[in-house]
Amino acid sequence: MVTRTGPSRGARRAAATDGAIMIDTLRSGDLPAVIALDARVTGSRKPEVWRGFSQAFGADQLIFLVARAAGAVVGYTVGGVRSWEFGSPPAGWIFAVGVAPEQRESGVGSLLFAAMTERFTASKVAFVRTMLHVDDHLLMSFFRSQGMTAGPFVELEMTLHDPA
Repeated sequence: MVTRTGPSRGARRAAATDGAIMIDTLRSGDLPAVIALDARVTGSRKPEVWRGFSQAFGADQLIFLVARAAGAVVGYTVGGVRSWEFGSPPAGWIFAVGVAPEQRESGVGSLLFAAMTERFTASKVAFVRTMLHVDDHLLMSFFRSQGMTAGPFVELEMTLHDPA
């Protein structure tokens, strides 16, 4: 069971059964822990993707949050506000979210989602969007539990060559 308390100096805290969870912005020393956690969660180590987020999207437009328990990074989410998709109005986009397997079902993901949507609300956007693989049932269940439903856009794709 996670209990939310008010933000403290820009951070969101929660009491979990195994200790306090703090949600805050990424610190300079957090990136290696995020890269390692993402590799555990996804099964694929991709440090260049994580280091490239701020360059590709623009550091001033990127929202990068982490969840900490006992000082260790146990979750992350990355998002931003963008509006270049075929004339759509500005929307908050969640690009990535991950929670350490041992912290799942403790409310860490919900705290990260709530902190991200607070940032989007402050940016005056009316919608939150994300994109995930149709077979990713774990993420699909998580986002639906947060109140997200299918949106007005359909992703289309074409294979240019064998990805193997």
